[in-house]
Amino acid sequence: MHEHDPREFVRALQQILVSDSKRIGFLAGAGTSMLKERLVINKIEKAPFSLNPPNTLPLGDLNPKSIVPGTAEMTSTIISNFNGKDKVAIDLIKKELENEKTIFHIESLLSKIAQKELVVGDEKLCGLDKKELHILKNEIEKHITRMVSVHSNEDFKKWNLTHYKFARWIHDATRKNCVEIFTTNYDYLFEIAFEKSNIPYFDGFIGSFNPFFHSSSLEDDTLLKGWTKLWKVHGSLGWDYDGDERKIIRGDKSSDKIMIFPSILKYDNSKKQPYVSYIDRLHRFLSTDDTVLFICGYAMADQHINDTILNALAKSKTSHAIVFLYDDFIENSDISRIAENERRLSIYGSRNAVIGGRFRKWKIKNRPPEEDEIQIGTYFDQDAAEPKSKSGQEDEDEPSFEGNFKLVDFRNLVNFLADLNYTNYITKAKK
Repeated sequence: MHEHDPREFVRALQQILVSDSKRIGFLAGAGTSMLKERLVINKIEKAPFSLNPPNTLPLGDLNPKSIVPGTAEMTSTIISNFNGKDKVAIDLIKKELENEKTIFHIESLLSKIAQKELVVGDEKLCGLDKKELHILKNEIEKHITRMVSVHSNEDFKKWNLTHYKFARWIHDATRKNCVEIFTTNYDYLFEIAFEKSNIPYFDGFIGSFNPFFHSSSLEDDTLLKGWTKLWKVHGSLGWDYDGDERKIIRGDKSSDKIMIFPSILKYDNSKKQPYVSYIDRLHRFLSTDDTVLFICGYAMADQHINDTILNALAKSKTSHAIVFLYDDFIENSDISRIAENERRLSIYGSRNAVIGGRFRKWKIKNRPPEEDEIQIGTYFDQDAAEPKSKSGQEDEDEPSFEGNFKLVDFRNLVNFLADLNYTNYITKAKK
């Protein structure tokens, strides 16, 4: 089997990122909020927890909990809190989703409940009447709010979040077009990072007293030029629907409300669902020529988002999407087939990659110069050398040129971006 040499593709990444003419965007999934961050306080290493104050850990402990649990963990944790009629209803909805070949997770569950609440009338669906469906939905949203409200942790300000470094990279990189971030996450990690770094950003909401979602602003590329754009495609903490005004509004950050999309709610100003507006923006962004979308912490599990990406690439001649897939994958898997059929969608896994429609493993093709090994180590963790007894060599172990591509971890990717900015600064200073 042929190989992909990580050095070649990292050089290509560097060229994309240093070009100020490229339109750069990020699609951030749950994995970007699941980082196992650490902080050092008085020489005691700690790891942030999503629900409890950080526990003191011994130096070198490699198993802290995630800041925010992933979708699968969140789903199983939340549904374990329900029993009786609610548990029966959830099980029936799960079976319904599986029959529709839709992945069962907290978002698809809530969307189904919202749809049933709208159409149930005076009858019952899944054993629940309209009021019971409404209560179930609200209780699930409250559980989600508690799990993602990491900003309420008393030690939150002490955490050295990767998002802070990512925000600084956006601030320091000189670009003709603003960076656009699409995220499926409900938490405030990106907002907090931008605000701490004094970076202006726009998320589609307008106003001060009761900020409301303004869909037309997502269609205007000239609006707030130079501001980072943050599009929360599955909703956010504190979003609510104002039935009197028929608007999506942003309320108190401590609100239990979270808008989960796709939503059936409409409002007067545009008759567009917020979810549709954000997905339209993703499609319009990626279908514009000379655009590169970096996809991080997203396991390609949302078919609607996948279809949007593929349709946008089909409309553009020069746009690309690059998926940094934390989990490894195998040839002929559902994930690999997506990229094998669309050559401008690349998937970089830990051990393998699909680039240009070709599935191959990562492998350095020849021994790098000694002076390059440290730099290569920032993005590629080479396997240990084979023992002499196996290789048959008398003088030294046989080197292995295979290994793990480290940029699939959002933290390593952000460090790579930060180092790239520093390298550019040094290069310009020498000229």
